[in-house]
Amino acid sequence: MNHSQHGRPVGRVVGLWRYPVKSMAGEVLDAAEVSWHGLAGDRRWAFVRNDAAQSGFPWLTIRERNDMNRYCPSFVDADRPDRSRVKVRTPSGSDFDVADPALAAELCPDGVRAIKQDRGIFDTFPLSLISTRTIAALGASVGQDLDVRRFRPNLLIETTDGAAFAEDAWVGCILRIGGLRMRVDKRDGRCAVITIDPETAQRNTTILRTVARDRQGCLGVYATTVEPGRVALDDYVWIE
Repeated sequence: MNHSQHGRPVGRVVGLWRYPVKSMAGEVLDAAEVSWHGLAGDRRWAFVRNDAAQSGFPWLTIRERNDMNRYCPSFVDADRPDRSRVKVRTPSGSDFDVADPALAAELCPDGVRAIKQDRGIFDTFPLSLISTRTIAALGASVGQDLDVRRFRPNLLIETTDGAAFAEDAWVGCILRIGGLRMRVDKRDGRCAVITIDPETAQRNTTILRTVARDRQGCLGVYATTVEPGRVALDDYVWIE
């Protein structure tokens, strides 16, 4: 591969996820099309709390319901996610259509409703990225192996130089990954979601306190699409 055409290699993709429903489990992918609105199908659905109409953040999330990421959504037609129905498997093994009122009632007896937004329901930016070494370094600081699913990235990167927090230096840069070009816009400011174990739903507040103390509250980075394209596992990450 010609470095002069692609820039400088800084890593490769070792994990890829989309989240059909905001705050529910991610779908593990081998490849995905990325549009101006993120990965095809990413965060197209969310649950809105009936009692939060005036809130700046009306969504039902893992912060309100610890085990929400144990609900597993998937597209009925995985090849056409933006036009497909979404089904959700609950922790007990039941299957619901995402818009089924019975699912909403199980999630929040006080009242929520499912809504869809074709542009995606993102807190800030449509793409998120973190490196394996960043997660490992934080884990070493808190004395615990940390599951990548805590951090809900779209892309997990194994960096070429093996340095922790390498992605911080990519802010302001254009990355080329497969057929995608993306601009790294800012560091990812973290909230209580990362304190919740995706397997057990137990909280460990030390994790967020450590990120606040050592990393200015940030871990990983946010990005936006500059040129839509396809990304896949093992694609190299290049800084232009």
